[in-house]
Amino acid sequence: MSSDRILVLGLMGRFPMAGIGWQALHYLIGLQRLGYDVYYAEDSGAPPYDPEAVGIGTDAERNVRFVRTVMQRTAQPDHWMYWDSIENRHHGLGAEALHELYATSDQIWNLSGATRLREEHRAAGARVYLQTDPGPEQVGLAANDPEVVAQIDAHDVLFTYGENLTRSGARIPTSGRTWHPTRPPVLLDEWEADAPDGTAPFSTIGSWRTEGKDVSWDGHEHRWSKHESFLELLEAPRTAGVEVDAALAPPPDVAARMIRAGWSLRDPYEVSADLEAYRRFVHASCGEFTAAKDVYVRSRSGWFSDRSACYLASSRPVVTQDTGVEDVLPVGEGVVVYDGPDGATEALRDVHGALPAHATAARGLAEAYFDAARVLPRMLDVIAASRP
Repeated sequence: MSSDRILVLGLMGRFPMAGIGWQALHYLIGLQRLGYDVYYAEDSGAPPYDPEAVGIGTDAERNVRFVRTVMQRTAQPDHWMYWDSIENRHHGLGAEALHELYATSDQIWNLSGATRLREEHRAAGARVYLQTDPGPEQVGLAANDPEVVAQIDAHDVLFTYGENLTRSGARIPTSGRTWHPTRPPVLLDEWEADAPDGTAPFSTIGSWRTEGKDVSWDGHEHRWSKHESFLELLEAPRTAGVEVDAALAPPPDVAARMIRAGWSLRDPYEVSADLEAYRRFVHASCGEFTAAKDVYVRSRSGWFSDRSACYLASSRPVVTQDTGVEDVLPVGEGVVVYDGPDGATEALRDVHGALPAHATAARGLAEAYFDAARVLPRMLDVIAASRP
């Protein structure tokens, strides 16, 4: 057990959505269970996002409420701060406590690069960067982009979900930095591992289109959005003879085509506004069918989704686009990867036709590779070895 203090900087207030809330919880509760004194803060001053309006919010009331609700699930429910830059107000423990934490924290974990570290963050014992979306920052470092260089080099230890980035098969540079591979931790007891109903649909949830992080490297465009991948997969459910319940918001013409091809479309906000609704959505499926962002696929990053890890923990197998993950995880049972529409159709048929075996394997993969009680101690060992 440890009494060290860890300050986690995250995004669940800025983006009050269940997937991001669960991502943070798996770190917060996981570290608490290892005996750490854990705090959560959002001090970037970034404007709050309103998922219902699908744009920047005019106030942070919803965002603050979401952080407070998520933190109630932890063993230290009052250990949080959120800076509302619209009102210039610090919610939770307040500004004075936050600045004291900068000086007294043994470690700061910058989850998803949520915060651009400032001088006051440098008082912490170790600054840890946790890259959940590999690719754009590696390219920015290779191009010597001053903003990216300043952001990354403000940290002492770098982790990435792109587990292949330091392997010879990766198609993207590391630019002389030491990136330590890691993967999404999951709290196994938070996800009920029962046998899935064979008549239930596959499902997935996410943003249809995202922009702003496309990168060019080695003569190729690496796109940030995965809507193009979904467009290639429109006929896969019908061809495979399965249904897919997708919490996605494509444009109307695409939505009509998807519905004709066996997709059921749900409002992603309704599913993601609440942690329990999100968990029920995962549990109501027989497994996940999803695409990956082009940048993960082209780079052979080995990336695997924290959302997909929740499916595995729930004994729901995952059918996902190939990112090179087979180099770091056993695939074929529990996780089945595909390349292209024909591969997706075959993978869906395979999983649906042998669902009990795939469900058992899915939970086994979660226990062996994504259990927070395994993932987090390995990260802490790396941090300890990297400190002066």
